[in-house]
Amino acid sequence: MTDRTATTATAVPHDAQEFSLVCGGLLFRLWMRGRLCDSSLGLIGRRMVVAAAVTWIPLLVLTAQGGALGGGSSPLFLSDIGIHLRFLIVTPLLIGAELVVHRRLRPLAEQFRARGLVRSAQDHRLDSIFGSALKLRNSTVAEILLLVVVYGVGVPVMSHRFALRTGVWYSQAAGSASELSLAGWWLVLVSLPIFQFLLCRWYFRLFIWTRYLRRISQLDLDLDAAHPDGAGGLGFLSGSINAFIPLAFAHGVLLAGVIADRILYAGATLPAFTVQLISTNLFLLILFVGPLAVFTPLLARVKRQGLLAYGALGQSYVRAFEMKWQGARAPTDETLLGSGDIQSLADFAGSYAIVAQMRLVPISGMAMLQFVLALIIPLLPLVLTVMSAKELLGLLVGLLV
Repeated sequence: MTDRTATTATAVPHDAQEFSLVCGGLLFRLWMRGRLCDSSLGLIGRRMVVAAAVTWIPLLVLTAQGGALGGGSSPLFLSDIGIHLRFLIVTPLLIGAELVVHRRLRPLAEQFRARGLVRSAQDHRLDSIFGSALKLRNSTVAEILLLVVVYGVGVPVMSHRFALRTGVWYSQAAGSASELSLAGWWLVLVSLPIFQFLLCRWYFRLFIWTRYLRRISQLDLDLDAAHPDGAGGLGFLSGSINAFIPLAFAHGVLLAGVIADRILYAGATLPAFTVQLISTNLFLLILFVGPLAVFTPLLARVKRQGLLAYGALGQSYVRAFEMKWQGARAPTDETLLGSGDIQSLADFAGSYAIVAQMRLVPISGMAMLQFVLALIIPLLPLVLTVMSAKELLGLLVGLLV
């Protein structure tokens, strides 16, 4: 296959530094200077606590001063489930996921060379792809642009939207209209931008990962259709799905919080969100699992070639087997029972079955199941709004028994 990847990027040998999707960028350097991080992403708990404290504690204090702390029929601060989930669970998860992704993706990215999947003649191209990914990951301009988008688009939209609401903890009466309270301004100018920046930063990293894999898929990889992993030798990439499970769980929690607030304070019901739940989860599957689909054209070609090659080899072997054991000159001094010929035929049939069942996307069923569970488990408490805990428990037991 002709390699269409650009070779203008600075080539960085894999031996020079290990691949990491997260150890770089403006925020990473700020964490380092603030002694909230080290070169191996240590001190993760400290960063999670700081992020939660900056985004949530000022809201608690300012809301208490404004007298909108308690509950009621409208979502005041203590009863605003979506806010608590977003800043006390999702935001720390977005930070904590860095360590998981760093530790799990780094060895996977090195497997292309460790397993000899990239031919030696293309080593320089692999180094170029590697260096290009690191350059993009370390880009200060990219993260500044994310901040510009968050503050240039998100803040004006959110401030206008929240100021129009009445009877909520982040707004206050201003004559016949309403305006943001001090807590509302902290929410719009600090808490939400931090959350949105962390989220967009992850989407940017997913773009880097997708681009990295796509450019590797354009190399002439040395794949084998009969590889026992059922993915031509790329089965190890299924582990990347497990790396993103904390992010999947964070998105599930975020969605659950939004729906919970609407059910509790807007009179909505869970069935009304069926389309939204399905479409959102499908989008998240495409977002996190989709990068591995860049190998589908290559795997499809390898499978077609493998079926042709193994089909021809199988035909030759079967004919030789039949001529030996079913022809007029069948051996009289050798018995079929216990013969290595019949075992070899069975072994070959197993190899052909592996080729025939080869997956076109390097994802195992177990990895996909774990990822889907991470998405839907945060949503399960919402089921309690349409049935009792006893009924839900009975349903789950019925599914398992």
